[in-house]
Amino acid sequence: MPHNASRYLAEGPRVGIRHFTYEDGAEFTARARESKDLHQPWLFPPDSSPAYTAYVGRLIEDPSKAGFLVCEKADGSIAGFININNIVEGGFQCGTLGYGAFAHAAGRGLMREGLDLVVRYAFGPMRLHRLEINVQPRNAASIALARSRGFRLEGFSPNMLFVDGAWRDHERWAITAEMIEEPGRR
Repeated sequence: MPHNASRYLAEGPRVGIRHFTYEDGAEFTARARESKDLHQPWLFPPDSSPAYTAYVGRLIEDPSKAGFLVCEKADGSIAGFININNIVEGGFQCGTLGYGAFAHAAGRGLMREGLDLVVRYAFGPMRLHRLEINVQPRNAASIALARSRGFRLEGFSPNMLFVDGAWRDHERWAITAEMIEEPGRR
């Protein structure tokens, strides 16, 4: 019997993670349009074909970025996305996470599972040591996700990122490879 390799880089009970492709554009942009009320004012994923093509091109071609789609294993549908940006190698071995669930998948625990898979993939095959998440203080859902996955609050950065037309304050959350290996952490 031939071996069928999974199309996922890593799998959990309900989701798998895989890299973005150009072919995902129609589904991704439709999900982004359906999810505007959930995402804004925190997040503005591409919701048109040209914007998606440019976005995914950067994720695929730039070695300082890695993009992952969180997909439901039952039907392959895209539940959300998690990107590792600003990847620095050498003595730092760090990257910054950005993520978003799509409205049809929000509140179902799929992103928790997906974030666990991405963290383990980053600390495993990608050989990173540290991951950071920068979150606007009023984004309770994103903070709850970071906290629930074992990220620790490390600080506050005023006017850190330009989002939705203004410089926004952010909380800095982080996790290291050692933290996920500590008993009882995850």
